Amino acid sequence: MIKIIGILALQGDFAKHAEHIQKLGALPRLVKKPADLEPCGGLIIPGGESTTMTKLIDCFGLHEPLRAFARNHPVLGTCAGLIMVARQVDDERVKPLNLIDIAVSRNAYGRQIDSFSTELSIPFLNGSGPFHAVFIRAPQILATGPEVETLIEYNHQPVMVRNKQVIALAFHPELTDDSRIHEYFLKECRE
Repeated sequence: MIKIIGILALQGDFAKHAEHIQKLGALPRLVKKPADLEPCGGLIIPGGESTTMTKLIDCFGLHEPLRAFARNHPVLGTCAGLIMVARQVDDERVKPLNLIDIAVSRNAYGRQIDSFSTELSIPFLNGSGPFHAVFIRAPQILATGPEVETLIEYNHQPVMVRNKQVIALAFHPELTDDSRIHEYFLKECRE
């Protein structure tokens, strides 16, 4: 049976995530309203702009449905998606979903002009070689709860963490041709 993976499609780079999911043999489903979550075995919350994402999640009545979905399904949050899955954010305009016990600072790596890419060692992923990570106005994880596992660090700071079925990244894995992080997430998703 083909896995159906939801991608929150209110704002942000959801199309690139959909390309990776499809390339790996799963079926991407764009999520714009609560009913769209029904057939999904997992959910990606993409990068974008977290204050806008907050407004749209509230506008479409998705806040509680997303939280309920995450109790029983894997969720991957990338960049602004990391901000949205966090417990605490340093901006009162953002209403995080509180899916993973992390505190986050928005745009901590700098403004748009400070965006960068780097090679990260990710030994738990299939294949050899580093992962080319793209950081665009990236958030920084300031603190992690006791149940949160750090999977990847950059300059001694966590940039990929997980707690049970919730995985959060400060960078954009969808902006490369490397699908190893999406493949890692798909393995977490139910048939």
